[in-house]
Amino acid sequence: MKARMNAQIMEKWALTFISIFVVSFLLGPFAWALVSSIKSGGEIFSVAWWPDQPTLENYRTVFTAQPFARNFLNSVLVASAATLISLGLSVAASFALARREFRGRGLLLTAFLLVSMFPQIAVLSGLFEVLRALGLYNSRSGLVLSYMIFTLPFTVWVLTTFMRQLPRELEEAAIMDGASSFTVLTRIFLPLLSPSLVTTGLLAFIAAWNEFLFALTFALSDQARTVPVAISSMSGASQYESPWGQIMAASVLVTIPLIALVLVFQRRIVKGLTAGAVKG
Repeated sequence: MKARMNAQIMEKWALTFISIFVVSFLLGPFAWALVSSIKSGGEIFSVAWWPDQPTLENYRTVFTAQPFARNFLNSVLVASAATLISLGLSVAASFALARREFRGRGLLLTAFLLVSMFPQIAVLSGLFEVLRALGLYNSRSGLVLSYMIFTLPFTVWVLTTFMRQLPRELEEAAIMDGASSFTVLTRIFLPLLSPSLVTTGLLAFIAAWNEFLFALTFALSDQARTVPVAISSMSGASQYESPWGQIMAASVLVTIPLIALVLVFQRRIVKGLTAGAVKG
């Protein structure tokens, strides 16, 4: 009995230690960026848990030295548009792929998976020619179209998996009552898929929000540039001034919307991640 109690205590302490280590490993970089963002001058290179004279000068400089507000708005618009369009198209596509039998369905799903596995650099030159031919180069619309290359296959594949798990009896009962496929999708399946839609949409939004290569290649002006590219191009006011304080401040500002989204939708995210895990 005593040995069992000791084993339970050891297990509890081990789980506590592992949890603290994981949380510290994940939150450590953000905490260090937050502390570094309120340091000034050469103090940013000092190893200190808290600066002697905290300042918000780096945050002010981020918005005054470059058009960071416009870049931030560009990221919001481009990532939101790419995510919403991808979700809208993938809902219809996943309904057909998961609930309808037709020739080539498996091949089409495989094609979606293969497209998502291609490295971005492999399609860069071809996509550049497409955007230039459509007159979308150096525009937010062009970035939305290019981002859908990786957001759309991802959302289609994930939502198809969730769509397959919905009971077929619901669809058959609705069809017996005279409901069309559009009614089944919009009135029955969409409410059931709302947690999965939130989870999939948030992951697609994060991918689009953090995208760098397409934004660097297809957006040259501040009117279309997004925050990852804006952060990479930050520099000090002079060759003797370090830009790291501004970079840390901008990184904190860019991370806050993602944290807010996760906190707002955390319950739906958990439901979406655990959908289909338990069947009764």
